Parts: sequence; structure tokens; C-alpha cells
Amino acid sequence: MQDIQSQPDDRLVNIRKVGVRDITYPVTVLDRANREQRTIASVNMFVNLPHHFKGTHMSRFVEILNNHRDRIGIKGFHRILEEMKERLEAEEAHVEMTFPFFVKRERPAPVRVEMDRYMCSLHGSLAGGHDLVLGVKIPIRLAPPAPRAGLMPRSRGRWGEALIQVRFERFAWIEEIINLAEEAILRHNDPSGDEDGGPTVEGMARAIGRALEDFPPVRWFSLKVKNLSEGYSTFALVEGPQDDSA
Repeated sequence: MQDIQSQPDDRLVNIRKVGVRDITYPVTVLDRANREQRTIASVNMFVNLPHHFKGTHMSRFVEILNNHRDRIGIKGFHRILEEMKERLEAEEAHVEMTFPFFVKRERPAPVRVEMDRYMCSLHGSLAGGHDLVLGVKIPIRLAPPAPRAGLMPRSRGRWGEALIQVRFERFAWIEEIINLAEEAILRHNDPSGDEDGGPTVEGMARAIGRALEDFPPVRWFSLKVKNLSEGYSTFALVEGPQDDSA
């Protein structure tokens, strides 16, 4: 059968992106407690298409994913991108992966084990060099304020969320990013403080931003803190040190 996709194209039109989207796929990601965790990801894979190709074989994207699905991390993403670029003869290769990540927690009074769910993403690209960005969405819940005379105690409630994106200087676990952000949230949201003031998006962003700046493996970060109010939302955006790969 004649390979139409790889035939020369004399129209000299570069196609910016060509690929596959919304692949639901089982993957294995790195897990600090158990070394690895099996989860289900939504995957987008695309390359630029030089003008001298009419098209590309879309099945090759899934073939490449099949070859590397068992261990998704920095090295795994690098190998996927390198194979995409080589097999599809592309100048740039990109992979976007979104997946739920679960962390086991032991809750006091009474002690019980729960699995907290965090939506994570990995966006890898290979052009002149490799670039990998980890994203984590962390829910922010209000700690109950100190009880006051004559008032019923208030329960914890959903206040908003922190959307964190990081580039790493060296390896770090997903759980490390989650833990440092949640510790910063807890320190900022002190239930013994003034109930009427409460946390603000600016204060919460500064608290989490300082924690990310002080974490040596992080080379660059982008942080958006959102407060989900009745009928509208507010936000604050913070970015870390200038990064040449951004």
C-alpha cells in the first residue's frame, strides 16, 4: 500500500500541530509511599508537521504511548518525546497528560484512613531541548475558627483552590509539592485568628509562593489561588524566578 502521509508536499505549508487528543489510558506514575501508583490519564500528543510531509500516521502516537506507559516520570516523558520526534520526523513534540493522584491519609478522632484525590498534569515538550511542567490542583478548605461564647462551632468548608505549576531543578515527588502547599495553607489559615478577617487570596498566594521559593528542587513556578465565592470568584497570581525555558 502506498504511504500517502510521508509523500512530499510541494505546497510549502507548515501545519502547526497534528496529533491525537483525549486518549483515556492506564498509566503508572511515581509514588513516594509505594514507589508507583496506577491511575487513568487523559492524554494529548501532537507534533508540528513540516511542509514536506502530507500527513502522519495517527496510530503511531498510540504505539509510542504503549511502549512507555508502565512508568511515567521525567525520564519516561523524555523517552516518549524523543521517540515521537524521531519516528514522526518532527521538529517539535508535545505530550499533555492529566490524571488523578491519590494520597492516603490517616484522620484522627476517630482514626480512619482516607484517600485524598488531587488532579495533576504533566506537560512535556521537546524542541531545542526538553521541557517538563508538573501541575497540581490543591483544594483549600477553611479551618474552623476558635469557638466563641454563645455560638455554634463552624465546620471546615471549601474555600477555594491552589493551581500550582512547577519546573524542577532536580527530582522531587508529587507528594512533596502537595505537602509543602498544604502546610503553608494550614499556617496561613490559623483557626485561632480573627474570624471576621479570614484568609485572602493575596495572603494565601504569598504563603504558598514563599514555600515554593524555599523548596530547592523547584526552578520555576506559577501559582494561582482562587476563592470560590457565591456567584463569582477572586484570584491572585504569583510566579517564581525568571526561567529561560519558559
